[in-house]
Parts: sequence; C-alpha cells; structure tokens
Amino acid sequence: MFGDIGKMMKQAQALQAKMAEAQEEIQRAEATGTSGGGLVKVTLTGKGELKAISIDPSLIVPDDAEILEDLIVTAHADAKARVDALVADKMGAVTGGLQLPPGLKLPF
Repeated sequence: MFGDIGKMMKQAQALQAKMAEAQEEIQRAEATGTSGGGLVKVTLTGKGELKAISIDPSLIVPDDAEILEDLIVTAHADAKARVDALVADKMGAVTGGLQLPPGLKLPF
C-alpha cells in the first residue's frame, strides 16, 4: 500500500517537473500573426503579451487609418490564436491530452 503512495508521489513530482519545463518553454516562445497578405505582422510572447508590430510602409496613408487599424486587430487575433494553439499543444504533450475542467486555468 505504501509502495503505491510512493509511486504516485514520484509520478506527481515528474508531472510537476514536466509542467514547469513546459511553462518555461511557453514563456520563451513567440508567435507571429499576419493580416493583409503579410503587410501587417503582430508578434506575441507565449504569455500573450504584445512584443512587436510590423507595418509595411505602403499601408501608412493618413486617409486609410481605419483599414490599418482593422489589419492590426486582425493580425493580433491571428497571433493570439497561434499562441493559444502553442500552449494547448505544449500542455497536451505534458498532460497526455487530459482536458482541464471548465474554468480551471493553468498558472500562466
């Protein structure tokens, strides 16, 4: 009986170490989303923080500000989707595809 508990504790420690490693990888990761055929690029960190925006100079026309704003929002949404997919992929590899209950979030 106590051997089973010891085995479970070792498995829990191994899972915790894998989770910590995955969290570090996610924090170092970046994802770039694009819109307008690559004319606007938004780069986010693995934590979803905005790191960079790149705008092709051909889009910088004072009368077309609304189009540029829309392209930035779209590129950001694309980058966020890529970050979310990266996080899901990384955590799925650690948890073996175990789905977290609704409302339960990871600490990053």
